[in-house]
Amino acid sequence: MSSAASALGFREVLQSPEVKRLWIAQIVSIFGDFLAIFAVFSVVTFQLHGTATQVSMIMAAYLTPLAVISPLAGVFVDKWNIKATMIASDVIRGCLVVALIFVRDLNAIYGIFFLLSTVSSFYYPAQSIAIRTLAPAGGLLSVNALMTQAMQASQIVSPAVSGLLVEALGANACFIYDVASFFASAALVASLPIGGARPAVPQASVVRAMGDGFRFIFTHPVISFVMISMASGMFAVRCFGTLLSIYVRDVLHSTAGLFGTLNTLIGVGMILGTQVVRRAAARVSPQHLVMLGLAGMGLSVFVTALFGSISSTAAGMLALGFFAAFNMVTSQTLVQQETPHEMLGRVSSSLMSLMAVAQVLAMFVAGPVAEYSGLRNLYFGSAAMLVAIAAAGLLWLRRGKTEAAEV
Repeated sequence: MSSAASALGFREVLQSPEVKRLWIAQIVSIFGDFLAIFAVFSVVTFQLHGTATQVSMIMAAYLTPLAVISPLAGVFVDKWNIKATMIASDVIRGCLVVALIFVRDLNAIYGIFFLLSTVSSFYYPAQSIAIRTLAPAGGLLSVNALMTQAMQASQIVSPAVSGLLVEALGANACFIYDVASFFASAALVASLPIGGARPAVPQASVVRAMGDGFRFIFTHPVISFVMISMASGMFAVRCFGTLLSIYVRDVLHSTAGLFGTLNTLIGVGMILGTQVVRRAAARVSPQHLVMLGLAGMGLSVFVTALFGSISSTAAGMLALGFFAAFNMVTSQTLVQQETPHEMLGRVSSSLMSLMAVAQVLAMFVAGPVAEYSGLRNLYFGSAAMLVAIAAAGLLWLRRGKTEAAEV
């Protein structure tokens, strides 16, 4: 990674009050989201006794709008006031979570998650622009790593807290906190100097603006490399991750408490990975870091499926999080660094859309395949796919170097 992206460390970028407030907003909001998500999975799996397909459809309902609406949302985000977009998204999503307090019907839960995702399609690209706008010179990689750490620190605490709250007070306690977290995040974002309306192609039609974004993506080798690698890897990982609660119940013969602990270990691994990736970026190309992350995730899933014990699963989850950090932090920084400022909303939303498409496909594949061939066989297939993607990417990089040398 170039020094322009990675010169500053965590302590230096947190000296910026604006970065610190955005980071705190991320912690507050993501913690609430994880509480609510794990509460829903726990209710559907352990109280409603949902099947593998029913559990996987929760995330399918959430990911479908991200896949379909995100490219269109990015066009508007490139033109809209970023601060107003983020605040409105937080407020609307907070109101939507209120509905989870009153429903226990699967179809209603699917519908709420669908609407939450629709609003999030506008929030995430706006947040990516805010990160690039507020990051100090030489601090972009560190800011992205901090945002990832905020997400994973929340994931460390929230699964265990969610499990305890669901058992002690019921799932509604998690939903109430999530509502409050959205409004707290909106208040913090309101204090940020993110700027006004976006100057991107004001005279272009929506279709033309979207086409310009896609054209840039497909003709830029670094951006297209990141998108293809991440989407392929996400498909394999989501086949594994969606049914982790079923794996805990049917293979490990355990309860919601272990499910929460395993997700916590993923978060611990990712925090460790974000500590390492900034140092590794000074010596290894970002493309190779992406491949290393994919291969490491594949081996982690393989270990989990091979032994089928609580200890091996715990080790696999810790390693999975560690290597996933290499992908997430490096890819986010590459996209923000390589994309022109006026196109960042469209490019970020297109990456989110492609990732969501891969995950939606995995949702529809994972449940039926697990019920037909067995959950552990599905995990073996996911591991093989991740390693194969990493190997193909490495060959692609070597071929590119050879062609460049011949020229």
